[in-house]
Amino acid sequence: MFALESLDLNTVDGLPAVQLNAIWNRQRLETLPDDPPIPLEENLQGWRNIPEFVVVHEFLLWNEEHTAAAVGELEYYLTEENRHMAFFDIYVPPENRCRGLGKQMLACLAPIAVEHERPLLITRTTERIPAGQAFAERLGASRGMEMHTNQLRLSELDRGWVERWRNPPTDGFTLGLLVGACPEELLDAIVALLNNTSDVPHGELAIDEQKFTPKQLRDMEQFQQARSIQRWTMYLQEDASGRIAGLTEVMWNPHRPQILEQGFTGVDPAFRKRGLGRWLKAAMIEKVLVERPEVLFVRTGNANENAPMLKINTEMGFKPYQAATLWQIETQKVVDYLSA
Repeated sequence: MFALESLDLNTVDGLPAVQLNAIWNRQRLETLPDDPPIPLEENLQGWRNIPEFVVVHEFLLWNEEHTAAAVGELEYYLTEENRHMAFFDIYVPPENRCRGLGKQMLACLAPIAVEHERPLLITRTTERIPAGQAFAERLGASRGMEMHTNQLRLSELDRGWVERWRNPPTDGFTLGLLVGACPEELLDAIVALLNNTSDVPHGELAIDEQKFTPKQLRDMEQFQQARSIQRWTMYLQEDASGRIAGLTEVMWNPHRPQILEQGFTGVDPAFRKRGLGRWLKAAMIEKVLVERPEVLFVRTGNANENAPMLKINTEMGFKPYQAATLWQIETQKVVDYLSA
C-alpha cells in the first residue's frame, strides 16, 4: 500500500523534508553518479526561497515503511509568456518501477494543470534513466528538443584558445565583472540584454521566448544566494553608448567545489560576429583558473541545434557528458491516457 502526500515547499520540514531530499538525491545519483548529494539544508533554503513568479506543486508517495517510494512535481510560471504550459517531473527509484507508481503520480499532477488552464505539459528525460523515455513514449509525448549536458575537464582546456581570445578582439568595449547580485545601476541594462538575447533554440517545443522583469531577476538572485550559489557575471559595455553588449555567467557552490556550472552566455544581436562571446568566455575561464583552483569540471546545457554556442564550447574543449530530451504533450491527451 502507498500513501500520497501533498507538500508545501515553503514549510516542509521533519521526515517529509528528509525523504523529499533523499529521493531527489536518488535521481541525482542515477543521472550524475560522480557528483555528491545535495545537502538537506541547501534544498530547504531553496524551497523557502522559490521565486514569486514560480509555482510548484510537490507530491510524495510513501510506502509502508514510511519511506518515499516516488516523487512528482508540477511547475509553472506566473509570467506574461508561456501561460499555456507547465513542466512536470516524476521520479520512481529502480526498485519501485513497473508498479504503476509513475502513472499514479501523474494522476495527481494532471488535474492541477487542467485547473490552472495549462493545456501543454513538458518534461525532461536523460539517457541515464531509460525508464523515463519509455514512460514519455507510453504517454504519447513527442520529442520537442534534443540537448546535451556538455562538460569541460579543465585539465583538457585548450590554453592556446584562451590566450588567443583573452584580449579584446575589437575596440570600443570595456570588460566588467559582477560578483553576486547585479548592482541597481546596471539592473535595467542587464534585464534588457537578457530579454534581447532570448532567441535561443526551442526545437519543436510550442513555447514562447521567455522575458524577465527586474523583480524576477532579483527573485532568482535571492534563490541562488539562499542555496549558497556564488555567481560571477562577466559583461561587456560599449564605451560610446554605455549599452551592455553581452555577458556570461558561472555559478559555483561550496558544497560541490570541483564543479562549476556555466550559465547564460549571450551577445546582443547588434554586436554579434565580432568575437565578443569568445572574449567573454576566455576572460571568465582565465579568472576561474586563477581564483577557483579547486574546480575540475565546467558543465553547461546546450540544445543540439545551438550551433554558435556549441562551436565556441567545442573550441574550448567541452565534450558531451549526458544526452537529454525535452518532451511535450497536450494535457488533455494525458487526461485521456489516465482514464483509459
